[in-house]
Amino acid sequence: MLKILLKKQMAEVFRSYFYDAKKNKARSKAAVAAYIVLFVVIMLGVMGGMFTLLALSMSAPMAAAGLDWLYFALMGLLAILLGSFGSVFNTYSGLYLAKDNDLLLSMPIPVNAIMGARLLSVYLLGLMYSGVVILPAVIVYWFTVSASLGVIAGSILLLLLISIFVLTLSCALGWVVAKISLKLKNKSFITVVISLAFFAIYYFFCFRAQTIISDFVANAVTYGEKIKGAAYPIYLFGCVALGNGKAMAVVTAVVLALFGVMWLLLGRSFLKIATSSGKTERRMYRETRTQRKSIGAALLGKEFARFLSSPNYMLNCGLGVLLLPISGIVLLIKGRDLMPMLAMAFDNQPGSAAVLLCTAVCVVASMNDMAAPSISLEGKNLWLLQLLPVKPWQALRAKLSVQLLLTSIPALFASACAAIAGGLSAVETLLTLLVPQAVILMMALLNLTVGLKMPNLTWTSEIVPIKQSASVMIGLLGGMIYGILPIAGFLMFGHRMGANAYMACFMAFTLAISAGLYVWLKKKGGAAFAAL
Repeated sequence: MLKILLKKQMAEVFRSYFYDAKKNKARSKAAVAAYIVLFVVIMLGVMGGMFTLLALSMSAPMAAAGLDWLYFALMGLLAILLGSFGSVFNTYSGLYLAKDNDLLLSMPIPVNAIMGARLLSVYLLGLMYSGVVILPAVIVYWFTVSASLGVIAGSILLLLLISIFVLTLSCALGWVVAKISLKLKNKSFITVVISLAFFAIYYFFCFRAQTIISDFVANAVTYGEKIKGAAYPIYLFGCVALGNGKAMAVVTAVVLALFGVMWLLLGRSFLKIATSSGKTERRMYRETRTQRKSIGAALLGKEFARFLSSPNYMLNCGLGVLLLPISGIVLLIKGRDLMPMLAMAFDNQPGSAAVLLCTAVCVVASMNDMAAPSISLEGKNLWLLQLLPVKPWQALRAKLSVQLLLTSIPALFASACAAIAGGLSAVETLLTLLVPQAVILMMALLNLTVGLKMPNLTWTSEIVPIKQSASVMIGLLGGMIYGILPIAGFLMFGHRMGANAYMACFMAFTLAISAGLYVWLKKKGGAAFAAL
């Protein structure tokens, strides 16, 4: 029974490798093999190679300084971090709040068998993610420093202890996530906030990783003494891989004890969480008068509700809403240092700074493309919108307005910050405010046009029209390329007529394109929408 349940769990994790949900059929053997090869290349080639290079840069210098334990402690902590993060959400969805909990619990299957199969799947995923860090570190140490029997035994034990601790930590964090999830009313914003926080931390470490590693290696002795004195458990943790008997016994006992506590607590809370249906709010009905809305306001409210209810939609098509004000604040803070550099770089082309700041706002604004997948997201329910007593143009205008409102307002703030940071003149400030608005209008009209010409109404997952549709790709790339045109055109030929005249001409050209797209959408676009 345990083997069958484990096979089912792993099949769910890697379901997309064997089954094409869009076509509702199994993938071919060649496609399955290609997906598996791609997965192996990413895990072993990319991630494994990255941590192998990190281990090569640290193992020999730290071993020469007598800090072998610190090397294993650092790589072990990285393995725990990656393993826990990689498996915690699988723990949340696969262990506690799986969709088939009710079905399995209704069968004559022991609860311990269900728990065991799901724990094993979490363990295997945690082992995969943590192993891609600690295994290269161990092998590199064997080849570059020492491969004695004590080191081999200690390294293998460290690998096993890390995998067990990752399982324990993943179950604890998954329990917290599951408990919070059951009490949340609106999970979309929480998902977006957590995702953005992860992206921020990830990119911070990507940009700062080399500096942090170089500083740590250069001052390894100092850091080692501080850790050994203030965080003795970390010292013991690192000594396990060196074959230290005391460290091996203590760390093993602690990890197994924590795992035992986790198993006992999980056994008591599993049924309660697995059978929970989430928080339901009880309300007493009170008769109220609903305020009547115009057709435009009702359709716009519908589009905003669709956007705000989908974390995938917000993260993939609305990132500019957050990045535009952040960019403006960064310009205000760093403007004093940035503007002299720009003045020196474009000394022979006066006005380049204003054009460059305007271009920066346009490029960030191009990350918003809500209108591109908006028609496809109607999916099989498109007929409901077509049957309403509204004109097709009114429905299209509501989709267009979402992107305009969510982009133009943050862009005005970013443009104002850019004008203040650049110390621009009154005319340059006015153009810096207006040109991005014209580009945003053109981008929104272009996205809606492409989405109308290339709809995908047969998707089974909303991520398909949001990330994998041709309309989104064309709209996003087209908007980004057009956003770069102000500075590109100015450097090639626009500097001859002056920055202000060039920006005014570029704005007029953009508005002319927008007028053409607007006329097509209002006249022929409505007919195309009605015929879908």
